[in-house]
Amino acid sequence: MSSQEAALKGCATAIAVAFLVATALAQESAKTVADGVYTETQAGRGAAVYETACAGCHRGDLGGGTGPALRDQRFTREFAGKDLKAFFTKTATTMPRNAPASLGDAVYLDIVAHVLKENGFPAGSHELTADALDSIRVLPGRPKPPPPVGDFSYVEVVGCLTAGPQHTWMLTQASAPVSTVATAAPPAPETLAKALGSETFHLLDAMAYAPDSHRGHKMYVRGLLIKLPEEQRITISAFEVVSPACSP
Repeated sequence: MSSQEAALKGCATAIAVAFLVATALAQESAKTVADGVYTETQAGRGAAVYETACAGCHRGDLGGGTGPALRDQRFTREFAGKDLKAFFTKTATTMPRNAPASLGDAVYLDIVAHVLKENGFPAGSHELTADALDSIRVLPGRPKPPPPVGDFSYVEVVGCLTAGPQHTWMLTQASAPVSTVATAAPPAPETLAKALGSETFHLLDAMAYAPDSHRGHKMYVRGLLIKLPEEQRITISAFEVVSPACSP
């Protein structure tokens, strides 16, 4: 083999190696939030912090309140197509509103994991780390189906407040119960706009909410559902007037 042929062969080998390295790097950079970039344990820690530090502004379900939504169209519009570091940086430098950048990077990573889970992205076997953020691309959020409603589910409904027998109070013509999260945040507008239905619930602790003043009103109720053979009961944690007239 001539020296020219050897040089050409060496050049070809170098090009092939460079191509393989570039391909590997491209595959690494193509990682997305759909590839399991956090763990369930990490998201669980993030959920606990989110409830105390973030839910007051962004709602427990991330639907937005005095702060913007962190899911659905708003999340997609602001962060989809960017690397995950953009979302982390926004979170870590602006929240909580009254004490931005006060929680520490590890806690903000946990919150990011929680937000990814609530946007429908799966958990993986390794925790999300700061070093990985700029190599993970954000995708549009995926619908996260609510958990099935069963005995002792935390639910929300709307219906008509009606006096029952023996000083009890009932929610009649009520919508079907929908699973929700335990939060102090106000209900979403679309929940308040729900149509009436055919369900009936015995409101166990209605007397604590001055029910006489809301008799006949269309009400929103959030609380723990207890299913018995003869009736359904709800222990109230939120009780709000939707309309003074109970009409569809």
